[in-house]
Amino acid sequence: MQSNYGHIFKEGLWANNVAFAQMLALCPTMAVTSTATNGLGMGLATTAVLVASNVMIATLRGIITDEVRIPVFIVLIASLVTLVDMTLNAWMHELYGVLGLFIALIVVNCAILGRAESFASKNRPLAALMDGLGSGLGFTLALVMIGSVREIFGQGTLFANASGLLGEHFHFLELTIIPEYRGFLLMALPPGGFLVMGLILAANRVIDARRARTASAEPQAAPAPAH
Repeated sequence: MQSNYGHIFKEGLWANNVAFAQMLALCPTMAVTSTATNGLGMGLATTAVLVASNVMIATLRGIITDEVRIPVFIVLIASLVTLVDMTLNAWMHELYGVLGLFIALIVVNCAILGRAESFASKNRPLAALMDGLGSGLGFTLALVMIGSVREIFGQGTLFANASGLLGEHFHFLELTIIPEYRGFLLMALPPGGFLVMGLILAANRVIDARRARTASAEPQAAPAPAH
């Protein structure tokens, strides 16, 4: 049983990031991150499903038998995805139109079923909530990072049409980074997503390696003298 909720949250947010560390959910990661706005919308929808499914499964873990746990998990996740799908269609129809099929495909997102099986089914609801929140926001961070780089180099903007897709209160996010920019078509296409993903992973590995070298180079504390 894990009780350090801050550690659980941080693990999901970066150290055990769904996209950058586990390399899961790459289909929506590549498909919907042509802009930062799309990435933010998809990430928040996935986070809502991840948090709700983790909490429900952790709450019901005592009555779900091992023999039927996977079908039960899938039914719960599918029900939550249906609710999210209907909600977006009703109140954020423009975003729903942009994300389209990828909302329904949250059901088969390996990250959600993986967290249900490896964590939520073995821990209390509060710990499962923190795990779902950290993992969901970590996935959202990954989508927004990739989408931001692709959008800036592809269109010269950042969070374009955020007010139209997410609501008027997101208007402050809309920025023009490079005025009168004609754009770089590759970044708007799926290969651009793989290119940006590879560069971010490479940068992450370099940073981790430097941190490891710095930690190993630090002088060890001298042992206390024996009395």
